[in-house]
Amino acid sequence: MRSGRFHRCENGLVTSRGYTDWSGLGLFARYAYPPNERGYCGPADSGMLGSYRFGGEIDEGLVDVACSFDGPLPYLELIARANGCSEPFSLEVMEAYWVGNGLLEAADMGDVDAGAAADVKAASGLDWPGMAKAAPGAKPHHSFHVFETYPWSDLLHTGRPEPLEILDQCRIRWGRVVDVSGNDVLVESQHLHWDGTSLSLGNPITETARLAEGDLDAIGGIETGDWLALHWAWVCDKLSPERLADLERYSGDQLILTNHRLAAGKL
Repeated sequence: MRSGRFHRCENGLVTSRGYTDWSGLGLFARYAYPPNERGYCGPADSGMLGSYRFGGEIDEGLVDVACSFDGPLPYLELIARANGCSEPFSLEVMEAYWVGNGLLEAADMGDVDAGAAADVKAASGLDWPGMAKAAPGAKPHHSFHVFETYPWSDLLHTGRPEPLEILDQCRIRWGRVVDVSGNDVLVESQHLHWDGTSLSLGNPITETARLAEGDLDAIGGIETGDWLALHWAWVCDKLSPERLADLERYSGDQLILTNHRLAAGKL
């Protein structure tokens, strides 16, 4: 299962020119831009990714930008390999990682073999076997990356607000549109709640999410009652009932696993 795809360039970015299915890269740009804008992951120049998110034509440059994100790439490759696919940037694989779909049923973090784990560690420094052991049964979903690879869930017990805020904003949330005004969308969304021992979703609150020029063309018209996928302060996509159910399901499953780990004191 060793992928052989990772290649470290002189500038330190991971790149590959072997991928041919780029159908999911537009989705990648929308979901990956919000944390990149804040300097949390990906290349230092967030304007590069932003130019693709906001109407830029998908080309090989976006392939290289996507490959420079050490976080998503190993998960995308794992999902693709588990489903007999060699194209991690396909739309179905991309949806599986960010939102969730049936492809995750064939992929399990505990199935990573030694060769693939070595590739991951070399490319991103992530210790997948250790993380999967801490959360057995976990899927290669974005929520796993947020709750199990970052230190924030293990800092919740400090009582400081930052860990909960970052976990809440970094995960992919879902919200129902109550109003649209220009580039702002008013949504009702459930945020994370920490009671001192476990995480859960609280009552819906109203918040403002951002759109920008080019977003409506990529996402489609947004109306009151629509459900949206949210990452940090940005709207990433409009969710069909099926995709909303998948996002709720896989996010909820990971929340249960994380709570079990926290209760057992596993780090």
